[in-house]
Amino acid sequence: MFEIQHIDPQLYRQQTRKSTLVVLVIFAVLAMLLSALAVALFGSPQGSNFRWNLGGVLLGAVLTIVLVRSVFWHQSWMQPAVYGWHLKRSLMSITNVMHRVEAGVQTGSPEAMKLLRFYHLGQAEMHRLDGHPQAADDLSGQMEKHRQAMLEMGLSTDQYRLDPGWLASL
Repeated sequence: MFEIQHIDPQLYRQQTRKSTLVVLVIFAVLAMLLSALAVALFGSPQGSNFRWNLGGVLLGAVLTIVLVRSVFWHQSWMQPAVYGWHLKRSLMSITNVMHRVEAGVQTGSPEAMKLLRFYHLGQAEMHRLDGHPQAADDLSGQMEKHRQAMLEMGLSTDQYRLDPGWLASL
């Protein structure tokens, strides 16, 4: 179950830039070292070593992904990037079934109403974290209209947690 957290946008952007830079440097170093090693071991001075260079870069990319997912993912310096990834994945899981969510909202399904509210709150948070206040402002009218509909139905508008059961009910 994912929960929207209110993080300082400046700190979020600063920390995600730092973690991105660290991962890029690790990838670049691995790609160069593995390419050089592949050329040294398997290459030939007369021919093209493109395939060995490409193989080193691809192996560097795979190793970087493995390092990120198995080692760095759990480090404190990666947590803002991990949070952003989870937020975007949660929003995408709703976007993928938005036609069903909207149909459920039209019929008054409480789960669909909660999903759409979470989606609106998540989008607003993502726009805030990414520094796009205009996009959040564009969303505010739609959010308020939906919030009023939820209040009329007697539903809580504090939908900061995504319950996977809501998606399953659609």
